[in-house]
Amino acid sequence: MASSRKNRAADDGFGAIGFLRAAAEPALRRFLRANRGATYAEMRFEASFSRTASAVDGVPRDAAESANAALGVRVHCAAPGGVVGDGFTGVEVGRIATSRTKLAAALQSALAEAFDRARCSAREQTALRRTAPAAVVKALAAIGNVEPSTERAEVAATFRRDPRTLDPAELGRLCRSASAEIVGLGSDVAYNAVAALAELRHELFVNTAGANISQAFAFSQGDCYVVAATADGHQESYDTIGQQRGFECLADDWRDELTPNPGLHRFAVELARETREVAAAPLLKPPEGEVVVVTDPHFNALIAHEIIGHPCEADRALKMEAAYAGRSWFLRSLEHNEIGRPVGSPLLWACSDPTLNGYGHYLYDHEGTRGRRVTHLEGGVFRGFLNSRATAAALGVEPNGSARASEAWHAPLVRMSNTFFMPGESDPARMIAEVDRGYYVCGHLVPSIAESRENFRISARRVYEIEHGRIGRLFRSGSVIADSKSFFRAVDAVGNDLRLVAIPNCGKGQPMQVKRMSNGGPTLRSRARLGGG
Repeated sequence: MASSRKNRAADDGFGAIGFLRAAAEPALRRFLRANRGATYAEMRFEASFSRTASAVDGVPRDAAESANAALGVRVHCAAPGGVVGDGFTGVEVGRIATSRTKLAAALQSALAEAFDRARCSAREQTALRRTAPAAVVKALAAIGNVEPSTERAEVAATFRRDPRTLDPAELGRLCRSASAEIVGLGSDVAYNAVAALAELRHELFVNTAGANISQAFAFSQGDCYVVAATADGHQESYDTIGQQRGFECLADDWRDELTPNPGLHRFAVELARETREVAAAPLLKPPEGEVVVVTDPHFNALIAHEIIGHPCEADRALKMEAAYAGRSWFLRSLEHNEIGRPVGSPLLWACSDPTLNGYGHYLYDHEGTRGRRVTHLEGGVFRGFLNSRATAAALGVEPNGSARASEAWHAPLVRMSNTFFMPGESDPARMIAEVDRGYYVCGHLVPSIAESRENFRISARRVYEIEHGRIGRLFRSGSVIADSKSFFRAVDAVGNDLRLVAIPNCGKGQPMQVKRMSNGGPTLRSRARLGGG
């Protein structure tokens, strides 16, 4: 079996990376020379391999392996008057990637299709500029003159065990043993599912400006879903652990400063025990009016994701998602926005940083731009957006490396990476001890967010009463309801316990793209209304 797995690892799309690192740029340049009006071309190629396994109620279920390869190609076409048309196309190539001849032909075909779309774009822009307002014409000109990447780099994946040669039975055994132990906790556990994933992904970005960037990533992810029912109530809980590492971070406890996690077995069993406890707890009866709430890092991960991350994506702020996903409370228009204005407490800082170890880590985005830390809130003042090269040009700022696609055949969108509230100086235990009456809110479940993210209701896994500085009764079915700006401005203590939480399924775009990322923060203390029942 081990020999067979090694042979499959050698006979996959990963072998095309070396070929394309040398062959893609000359092929792109030849295409420009052969096609009048073509001024720029880029290619993204990716190869991926994943193994998955799951168990339900102690019984092994699905186990699978999958391998794929794909191309994404962009071409620019110049037209009279300084108009630059942009065309993109993407295609899954699968095992075609193992044949150099077929892969080169697929690249040429994709280039031709992207060029046709670029010429169409140029024609439409030319017609639009005859009637568009001056501001629109200026923005189109800025976007058309975006400077491409010239970066050259090679980034290796981090793992001790290659997912391609991992014994698939090992994933299955880990899931089954955890699921079986959950069954043994008692009949009040009505259902449980445990799943594991190990993946290797290798990406290549090449363009005619000289960029040549090779990046590889290893992903390991564990998921658990538990339903518990007691005479007192019902509770559904689910959670994920994920690292950009090998399977070793699921097989055993993983000790990391920002994103520590127990092994998958312990993680799943602990979630099941918590679910049983919460199912037996009374429903939260919402107090009248606003109360003091102390929110833990896991709960704050969803606030960071929904109220900071998505509204800070520049394509959303510029209304590119308005028809199907909403807008941003940070930028109602170029004239009316929150840039440089206070939206929160002076204690509140938030940023995105893809260079940190986390589930959203990367060094270069899918436009070849080096990723860097972007500060969103600085002492409560809103400072800036995540952007692509085009949206950066539209806003008149520098690109910050935030354009990414879920697969190479999709066009990159502006996406979060590791987006979080930054730590403060307060001890979390002291933050609770200073509360006479309030609530300690732990773990996130389901968000309900306004169209522009200006207010929210986020449900919690657990809500504890705080009385005279001590944690008291546990309640279920609680949620935090707040106006975003009011909640941020009411923050009066920020903990020193920063943690990042893996978010495996952030959806965006049409067609839908799903990305992995990390969100989080330290413990926060603020004021909000509570929902219950």
